[in-house]
Amino acid sequence: MPRAVREQQMLDAAVRTFGQRGYRAASMDEIAELAGVSKPLVYLYLNSKEELFSACIRREADALVAAVREGASGVAAAGEPADRQLWDGLRAFFTHTAERPDGWAVLHSQARTQGEPFAAEVAAMREEIVAFVTSLIADAARSAHGDPSLRDREVAGLAQALVGAAESLAGWANTDGSVSAREAAATLMNFAWAGLGGLMEGRRWAPA
Repeated sequence: MPRAVREQQMLDAAVRTFGQRGYRAASMDEIAELAGVSKPLVYLYLNSKEELFSACIRREADALVAAVREGASGVAAAGEPADRQLWDGLRAFFTHTAERPDGWAVLHSQARTQGEPFAAEVAAMREEIVAFVTSLIADAARSAHGDPSLRDREVAGLAQALVGAAESLAGWANTDGSVSAREAAATLMNFAWAGLGGLMEGRRWAPA
């Protein structure tokens, strides 16, 4: 079997084990057994449990970012408005996390709690998604108003809030099999886009 194929087989087994058992509880023995290889071969390919976990984080992070960008890029190329791009990006995000729950558990639950360098790798992925969402919100403001009233700092804050909400919602949806990716995306769009629309039209909430 080619090395690249064998390595992906090991990563598949590792993601499943780390996602379901947790980083600390997972053992290289069970990962090797699930992959159908010897433990020495896992060490030969990926050196250590720490490097194996890092490889899992990188693979799952790259796959998630690619899914979100691909989801939004099709409608962007067709000249669709920013809300449609965000909608398709959110659907892609929730579809991906539902189809790869162990990968999402590695990114959202495990990597963030195991310290550096794992948390830093997830943070880099998150910032890439935040930057992408920031650009969509800014585009929406520009399309609604030639001279948008939303400040850069406000747009950045809205993007952070939206990504944080998506992460929490994905965690909830993955524990409830009745919640579809489309439903989760619609829930977030109804919550976020309606409020964003009010902001762009100058309707702001303020304490009494």
